[in-house]
Amino acid sequence: MHSQFTADPSSNDTVERDLTVGDVPDLRPPASGADRAPMFDVIIAGCGPTGAMLAAELRLHDVRVLVLEKETEPKSFVRIVGLHIRSLELMAMRGLLERVLRHGRRRPAGGFFAAIPKPAPEGLDSAHAYMLGVPQPVIERLLEEHAVELGAQVRHGRAVTGFEQDDEGVTVELADGERLRSRYLVGCDGGRSTVRKLLGVGFPGEPSRTETLMGEMEVGLPQEEIAAKVAGIREAPHRFWLRPFGGGVYSVVVPAAGVGDRAEPPTLEDFKQQLRTIAGTDFGVHSPRWLSRFGDATRLAERYRVGRVLLAGDAAHIHPPTGGQGLNLGVQDAFNLGWKLAARIRGWAPETLLDTYQAERRPVAEEVLDNTRAQMELLSAEPGPRAVRRLLTELMDFDEVNRRLIEKITAIGIRYDFGEGPDLLGRRLRDIDVKQGRLYGLLHRGRGLLLDRTERLTVGGWSDRVDHLADHTAALDVPCVLLRPDGHVAWAGDDQQDLDDHLSRWFGEPAG
Repeated sequence: MHSQFTADPSSNDTVERDLTVGDVPDLRPPASGADRAPMFDVIIAGCGPTGAMLAAELRLHDVRVLVLEKETEPKSFVRIVGLHIRSLELMAMRGLLERVLRHGRRRPAGGFFAAIPKPAPEGLDSAHAYMLGVPQPVIERLLEEHAVELGAQVRHGRAVTGFEQDDEGVTVELADGERLRSRYLVGCDGGRSTVRKLLGVGFPGEPSRTETLMGEMEVGLPQEEIAAKVAGIREAPHRFWLRPFGGGVYSVVVPAAGVGDRAEPPTLEDFKQQLRTIAGTDFGVHSPRWLSRFGDATRLAERYRVGRVLLAGDAAHIHPPTGGQGLNLGVQDAFNLGWKLAARIRGWAPETLLDTYQAERRPVAEEVLDNTRAQMELLSAEPGPRAVRRLLTELMDFDEVNRRLIEKITAIGIRYDFGEGPDLLGRRLRDIDVKQGRLYGLLHRGRGLLLDRTERLTVGGWSDRVDHLADHTAALDVPCVLLRPDGHVAWAGDDQQDLDDHLSRWFGEPAG
């Protein structure tokens, strides 16, 4: 049985037909078209942060990767995005952190939840306990460069318009009629994902109910005068703020109610109009760096995989940008999927390994959607949500409450369900000191790692995909840990047979 998916150019609807072997069309162009044998191992639709990170992760395992990006030019606006703690840890694991740090500004890891101004908890469990603000085009460029340096092919101005999958692979059709063949296709093509629509995967959730204007611009008043004016607006909605970046540049957020056309990008005049409505002044805003409009639509794909086609990033989930979690969630999807898909292609993956991608990441997305829903309620101007916000503001003075919310936003509180075991099982391990330097420096190749304080265990026949560091000085509370390539603890203990069982579970049969 084959399934063919094509976009009807006269509508936005998805057309899906089941085809028997006898009526499968020949998708090869007459002269030099796609052969039934895969030209690539993986084709990725979309070269945003998710797609670029996934391509790089696959290339660490010598997977043949092609990334197709429909846009020909980088985004024209320079929006600042925030890399949270877990994403910074992932960058450190692949040797990218120093490169990214050169282009960003650090800020404390606090005040993210519903913009409630609380300081970061002390002693967060990370060597990278801060947020890094980076221009979005810069992080996209750095991740694409990283993928290309590792050998990924990236083609811009190439839009996926259809595909057909069978037992051996996927034939992908492009807007210009070209057809390409790969073993897998991954849709990393955003919230309006063509791949998801063609695949027929449901995207249930809530449509946008409120809209907000967000931008960065210069302000013509002194900082002290702005702060006093904002503080004096007692009835201001919580979706309103002016926050200094330095150099006279401010982040400005205002409600978008009744302003402009939803189909058109906002203008500086739209911001001025809303500022005058709320504050009685437009604060002399001018020289915008970027302007955008966002809603609170919240949706989650019913499935992350159908056969040889998978979804990641915004193609699988969308939510309001409250807390700054969107880009981070997508990059972390890619980090989870990359080594698993590579293992399937390289032939050593246990039968169910690829299924763990949805099993692990979809619940994480559900939690992010829930916390953004809660944050949007807390930003409401209605009396009930305002009362809840005042109560939560008080509760966040308790360190445990503040810490729990920050761990949610920054993704360092995630624990995948690996079954019974110590609390460390299923969690990511922080970047600790080891005798060879720092732990994350040993994970640059995207392989598993046995960190062995007993100095008597072995990875045996798994040494082609798992490294071994015997180090009795490692700062661990358990004798040994087995780390997956994404840095999550797959096993903790000191028994060789138990270790071998878990090596088989995550890394397949031993070689030889």
